[in-house]
Amino acid sequence: MADRTETSSRETAKATKSETAKAAQLLASPERFFNRELSWLKFNTRVLEEAENPRHPLLERLRFLSISASNLDEFYMVRVAGLREQARAGVTRPSQDGLTPQEQLVQIGAAAGELMAGQQRIWIALRTAMAEAGLRVLDPGQLDEEEIAVLRAEFMKNVFPLLTPLAIDPAHPFPFIPNQGFAVGFSLDRSSDHTRLQALVPIPSSISRFIELPVKDAARRFISLENVITLFQDALFPDCISKGRCVLRVIRDSDIEVEEEAEDLVREFEILLKRRKRGRIVRLKIERNAPEDLKRFFIHEIEAEPIDVVEVDGVMGINQLSDLIVDNRPDLVFKPFEPRFPERIREFNGDIFAATRQKDILVHHPYESFDVVLQFLRQAASDPDVVAIKQTLYRTSKNSPIVAALIAAAEAGKNVTALVEIKARFDEEANLRWARDLERAGVQVVYGFIELKTHSKVSLVIRREQGQLRSYTHFGTGNYHPITARIYDDLSLFTADEALGRDAGRLFNYVTGYSKPDTLERIAMSPLNLKSTLLKLIGEEADHARAGRPGAIWAKLNALVDAEIIDALYQASRAGVSIQLIVRGICCLRPGVPGMSENIEVRSIVGRFLEHGRIVCFGAGSALPSDSAKVFISSADWMPRNLDRRVEALTPILNPTVHNQVLDQIMLANLNDRAQSWTLKPDGSYVRNSSGKGRAPFTAHDYFLENPSLSGRGSALGAATPPQLKPRG
Repeated sequence: MADRTETSSRETAKATKSETAKAAQLLASPERFFNRELSWLKFNTRVLEEAENPRHPLLERLRFLSISASNLDEFYMVRVAGLREQARAGVTRPSQDGLTPQEQLVQIGAAAGELMAGQQRIWIALRTAMAEAGLRVLDPGQLDEEEIAVLRAEFMKNVFPLLTPLAIDPAHPFPFIPNQGFAVGFSLDRSSDHTRLQALVPIPSSISRFIELPVKDAARRFISLENVITLFQDALFPDCISKGRCVLRVIRDSDIEVEEEAEDLVREFEILLKRRKRGRIVRLKIERNAPEDLKRFFIHEIEAEPIDVVEVDGVMGINQLSDLIVDNRPDLVFKPFEPRFPERIREFNGDIFAATRQKDILVHHPYESFDVVLQFLRQAASDPDVVAIKQTLYRTSKNSPIVAALIAAAEAGKNVTALVEIKARFDEEANLRWARDLERAGVQVVYGFIELKTHSKVSLVIRREQGQLRSYTHFGTGNYHPITARIYDDLSLFTADEALGRDAGRLFNYVTGYSKPDTLERIAMSPLNLKSTLLKLIGEEADHARAGRPGAIWAKLNALVDAEIIDALYQASRAGVSIQLIVRGICCLRPGVPGMSENIEVRSIVGRFLEHGRIVCFGAGSALPSDSAKVFISSADWMPRNLDRRVEALTPILNPTVHNQVLDQIMLANLNDRAQSWTLKPDGSYVRNSSGKGRAPFTAHDYFLENPSLSGRGSALGAATPPQLKPRG
């Protein structure tokens, strides 16, 4: 028996030594990181798989399918376009995971191909389910003569006038197809002289992708625009007979690079935005079953390289399937909800300054209304005691009430400063437009650094009270955008803490005056000290663990890419720190590897609302959750761009009620989610979590919809304490 025990101990020691050696080898290798681009594709695959999730209503599943396609388009417009330029330039420098640009492109192509095949498969299933629910998408062969006549009348009245048929020959060069442009190509035989010619019908973006037919058998019926154009090709080319059709769609490079020596940032952007519309092709999607000679003709004329061409076997432009989400079928979409307005603010008759003076308030969007943020600025604009407002603006909505409030404040004689980030991708034109509106109203508009994006979400109001100036500050994790605030999970902290107010002022002065602050009292700021602060806090947890005290880190992020941060987390794990991460999208950290990251768990939540808020919690020598924990909210993900090339804020949560709300309510709910969460495995795969036998799956989204937040409850809701959540064991 003793010999058997001794043998077992030797084998265990040998296995441990082997694991330690493998971990040391991996820690010195690029393979300790997952590839950023491939990790993003896995995230988008999780989005796509929500289109098969039976927990979601049918049309919401269709929405997930559409979102996955829109995401993939943007990925090619920006990320793949950048890699293509590097490959063309002969760049061979590997990414942090050891892959060259060309190697990444090969793997991206394979993974994206699988994703697109999945989209087509899921669309077939959804189309069948929609037909059973009374929403039918028809093929031309399913129409009878009477229906075709009705459709022709609709086409001639509302579509034909907007189309421009284009013959292609030496006298009619191939037309330019814009980014995300859609077109139907034809091979035609002209009846008058039997000449074969090629033609193109570009589809304007102003036309809906689907035309609705009259209701039949209680079913709403639709047919795609490309099929309608094909049906009535004779109206576009009256003297021609079609010999073949080819539907195609173009994706172009849409990234913008600003020269650091640009003399006029606004003028530079106006020029670059015009160029972007004519960017180089990075993706040509073309109908697989089109005639081969017609496909070759269009590929040649568009000047697409072989790597750009993707033959699609199925529906084209899956992102536009969202046009089929009709508004009269409440049974097929998520049940609507009314965001709560914090009761504490109502108790102060809507005076958000008075409520904030009493103690900090944390508003949890979209479960709690974004109107609180609007009211904060509107009250500041109309309050005669407010003397100054300073505001960051990264993205906002069309006809933004935020911009309107700032304009009203300036017109009322207040000193208003707006930090407008015109480098916010795909919102550059809108930002330039309303920046000019702000300037015309007398707002001091600052565009920030050429080499840095201002991504922090901060609003600072200075109010004169009893002869002294007092600051009220809003720190957010999400944009000042009332539309996305309805679907993005974000946090808004309102505080009258003077030190936080002074730090907010220093952040604004840094961007407006290009002068680094001498000190920061409470917040950390990128690119100055946010990264070093995180590394210090991670290191402190490792020190606690080495000293025999509990070491614990909880974080909720959109993306984890930065190599220094990841290596610090590996070192903390090796020291014995328990690390639980909720990373919605890209994660380059490899969890669960013995000897390297066995104490790290990474999960992703994808569901009804887009997880967007960033939260960071450190145990500070105690097991989480703990009253002594260090808790922060942030605008920054743990990516090089956020930590090194953007102006971001990491804001401590100091008020006990808000501290408990973030730690014991929001973070614990996320960590307990079983219905909408996935776990990242050491090999890079994601596995959907299950609730366990005999238990209903817990979802954080439903929990937040049903339970009031702690800091916004007010005395009238004292009994409405959310049910106590426990750490997952």
